Amino acid sequence: MPSHQELLEKVSNYYTQKLLMFGTTPAGVDWNSYESQDLRFEQLLRVLRKSNEHFSVLDYGCGYGAFYKYLQHRYKNFEYLGHDISEGMIKTASEMYHPSETLQWKSKLADSDKKDFVVASGILNVKQDTPTDAWEKFVIDTLHEMDKYSTKGFAFNVLTKYSDKENLRDSLYYADPLYLFDYCKKNFSTYVALMHDYPLYEFTISVTK
Repeated sequence: MPSHQELLEKVSNYYTQKLLMFGTTPAGVDWNSYESQDLRFEQLLRVLRKSNEHFSVLDYGCGYGAFYKYLQHRYKNFEYLGHDISEGMIKTASEMYHPSETLQWKSKLADSDKKDFVVASGILNVKQDTPTDAWEKFVIDTLHEMDKYSTKGFAFNVLTKYSDKENLRDSLYYADPLYLFDYCKKNFSTYVALMHDYPLYEFTISVTK
């Protein structure tokens, strides 16, 4: 079974190549349109409870910073840390949105990088040729990482096993939403929401501490 670090390297190489091929577009982070990207972000924002108070957020798998741009149009008083294991993504994001007191970009996290909320969009989908059982362990390990770095809650999305069978691809991971909901309830918080009511072949889970 591949190690967690080996899987991270595979994921990093995959998305670095996407960025080189498609640039700073949804395709550059393996999404098919701006509309679907924004719809995913809308679901992830539910963990913030639409608060107008100051908050900090860690974008876990930030790509070139699309979620930061999305937040800018909706909130004024927040701190943002974008984390991505792809050095190419971090370099591109830093060039597009220059670091400041309230904006950071990092390829490696430290214990001091805890934020109010952690969000992750799309990072659990592309297993490539990784065996499903190994990828499922990677998913659970990633959720524990998100829990570790969040003080108030976290949210993530995953492709759903309820996708139409004719559209399934062997290189992608389709999760059981009920299993992950149950896992989050038992391991992270009693306050867990499952959103599976928007028109994409995926679901979003938010965990509030």
